[in-house]
Amino acid sequence: MKRLAIGLYVAITVALLGWGYYQAIYVAPDESTMHEVQRIFYYHVPNAMLCFLYFALSLIGSIAYLSWRHSQPERAQAGDALALAGAEVGVVFCSVVLTTGPLWGRRAWGIWWTWDARLTTTLVLWLIYVSYLLLRRFAAGPQMQTLAAVLGIFGALDVPIVYMSNRWWRTQHPAPVFGGGPDSGIKDPKMLAAFGWNVLAWALWGFLLLGLRYHVERQHQKIAALEAKAALEATSA
Repeated sequence: MKRLAIGLYVAITVALLGWGYYQAIYVAPDESTMHEVQRIFYYHVPNAMLCFLYFALSLIGSIAYLSWRHSQPERAQAGDALALAGAEVGVVFCSVVLTTGPLWGRRAWGIWWTWDARLTTTLVLWLIYVSYLLLRRFAAGPQMQTLAAVLGIFGALDVPIVYMSNRWWRTQHPAPVFGGGPDSGIKDPKMLAAFGWNVLAWALWGFLLLGLRYHVERQHQKIAALEAKAALEATSA
């Protein structure tokens, strides 16, 4: 039954990804200023929104680990697994943002990159969480999880800065699509539908990756705990 549910979830996710692609490429009308290159928007903005979501889940997991690591170790380990899974999926989505953005910028600005406030703070966010993953991969010892949790919380502090950067400072990056003023928003219903379908599709894809990575990490934790117990018993014997 569980395998059937997972298979159905995967099938729905793949179908929605295909439907979102069809909506973005073939149904949404041509934008009058940027023309075809504007269609990057249907991937760039949803991935930017969702990377914030997964980094927020990593933040929740990090706080949970620090809160429960002494009083409730099992819950703390679950929080640590969520923090790692959220960080990994967030880095994937943020990488898409940092790839699609310059593709659009090359056509719109004539350059691949500029040290604009929005671009720079996003790059810093990506670098912090890549550092987090490197710490998790190569560091060892009982304090590794604690250090990683602190770094994860520190990285999450950059998320609101990224979000507010083109509101706080004058930037070359376009104004916010939503909540940016009276002229913001998507006026064309077909464009809005294409955007919404892609947000839904990529959210489902991200949660699939999150769930799989969380499950794998929990299994690793259980194996590590059994190995530590066996080593302790061998030493005492």
